[in-house]
Order: sequence, then structure tokens, then C-alpha cells
Amino acid sequence: KILRVIKKNLVKKCIEMFNDLSENEDSYKKFYEAFAKNLKLGVHEDSTNRAKIAKLLRYHSTKSGEEMTSLDDYVGRMDDKQPGIYYITGESKRSVETSPFLEKLKKKGYEVLYMVDPIDEYAVQQLKEFEGKKLLSATKEGLQLDEDEDEKKAFEEAKAKTEGLCKLMKEVLDDKVEKVVVSNRLADSPCCLVTGEYGWSANMERIMKAQALRDASQSAYMSSKKTMEINPTNSIIAALREKADADQSDKTVKDLIWLLYDTSLLTSGFSLDEPATFSSRIHRLVKLGLSIDDDDDEDDDDMEDLPPLEGDDDDEGESAMESVD
Repeated sequence: KILRVIKKNLVKKCIEMFNDLSENEDSYKKFYEAFAKNLKLGVHEDSTNRAKIAKLLRYHSTKSGEEMTSLDDYVGRMDDKQPGIYYITGESKRSVETSPFLEKLKKKGYEVLYMVDPIDEYAVQQLKEFEGKKLLSATKEGLQLDEDEDEKKAFEEAKAKTEGLCKLMKEVLDDKVEKVVVSNRLADSPCCLVTGEYGWSANMERIMKAQALRDASQSAYMSSKKTMEINPTNSIIAALREKADADQSDKTVKDLIWLLYDTSLLTSGFSLDEPATFSSRIHRLVKLGLSIDDDDDEDDDDMEDLPPLEGDDDDEGESAMESVD
């Protein structure tokens, strides 16, 4: 019991010291560089002091520039209509800055926190909210974005036109995705892959794959089913929709759907299932761009596969007879 009291008082004293230190930006920056992981581990493990430790966390964001921002400052800058604190997890700041998941959020003027430390994935599972504001992942399904009446109407029209393409894409991709849906999450990109709200994110999947002693059965259970979300206003999707409406069995359409899926895997933070197949599709596009015809190579291969002509055998026979003479 005495040890528990000592532990409680020590933790309380440390948090007070950290709060005092955070008032001096330069000193706290050095401290945070050295002990950020420990603080995040505290958020994950210490349920009693989670809210207090959360105030000490610092993250880069879409609006913080080179400096890091606290969750308190983020909440202070938030719009009244904003539903929660948006964050994105990823391998590095550079990779998440250009993520397609941020396009619409940036357009709406919402700030998004960059969580690029592997331990952030664990911490955010426990830190569900801060100061009454929910933490919302930009990479998971169920992201609700407010739109005005004109935007809603335009989106519903585009959605109705694209339903047929969604069905075809699901048929082509089969079990690679759980479903293909039209989404208002994207602004410029044609499509992206989102994970279930309660499963692993793409980044968590990457972290777990890197574990030396990982349990394959747990990975299969926790790996979230991917949902492909397509942007109906994108020119690529519009052109693909027209091509699919003209002929659904067109091999080019199926090839393009697979290519969109593979590129979505990469831009959404997943790793490719079949890199060689993806490479061959890209090489085929390069050949098309350079106007290289595969027919010549195929003709040569076909010639090699043909059996020798009968006339060739006769000539060989004659030359053999001449040598005997």
C-alpha cells in the first residue's frame, strides 16, 4: 500500500514538472525529442492520468508548418462545426503530407494531425477523445463530411451514374475488397482504400507485419477488410465509367481496374500483394506510351515453336548422299 502511494505521488509530481517544462518551448522541445515515446506509452498504459499526459503530446499537422502543435492548441483553432480531431497515421511525415485522404479535409479547412511514430497507433487506440472531442481517423471508413445542398445534389447525381461501375469493379476485384462505394472523401484522386472503423489501419498492418514473433492467425483476424472508395467527379473514373458502359467485358477496362486497385494500395499505405504483376501492367503502359508493338516479339516466339519444314529434311538428306558419293 505504501509503495502504491509513493508511485502515485511520484507520477503526480512528474506530470507537474512536465507541465512546468512545457511553458518553455525550447526546453520542452529537447525533452520531447528524448521522451516522446515514453509519454505516448503512458497514454496507452496509464488510464488514470491519460487525459493529463495527452496534454503533453505534440504533433506536426497540416497547419503547424515546421513546428509541432499540442492537442490543446488544435482544439483552440477548431471550427465550431468540426465534428472532432482529425488525424492520419503513416510511415513518415513526408508520406502522409501527400496522402489522398487529406484532400477533402484540407479543402474544407480542417486541420489534420500527423501521427508518424509506430507507438502512436497504440496510443490512439486508448485515447478515444480529448476535451470532449472525438479523435477521428482520416484513413478509416465512416468519415462524415458536411456539405451544402448543391454539393449533396451534385454528389447524388454522380453517385447514381457510377453505381454500375462500382458493381463491375467489385466483380473484377472479387475478394480483394469487401465492397466498392462512391465517396465524397476525395477531391482530386480517383480512388483510395479505407479500412474498417474497428480493425487495423494500413499503417498498423505494416507495423504488425514487421514483428519478428507475430502470430499469423491473429493477423488474419485483425487485418481489416478493405473498402474501395471512388471519386465520381474524377476524370479517370468518368472515362472508365463510359468505357465500361460501352463494353463490360473489355479487357482494357479490367486491366485499368486492377491498375487503380494497385495504385490505391500504395497511396493508401498498404504493400502490394503481387509486385511482379503490377510491374508487368506498368511496363505494358510504358510500351503503349512509346508505341512499341508486342506483335513482333510474339511472331518470333511463334516461329521458334513451329516444327521444322519437310523440305529442310530433304535438303539434309541430299547433302548427306552427296558426302557419301
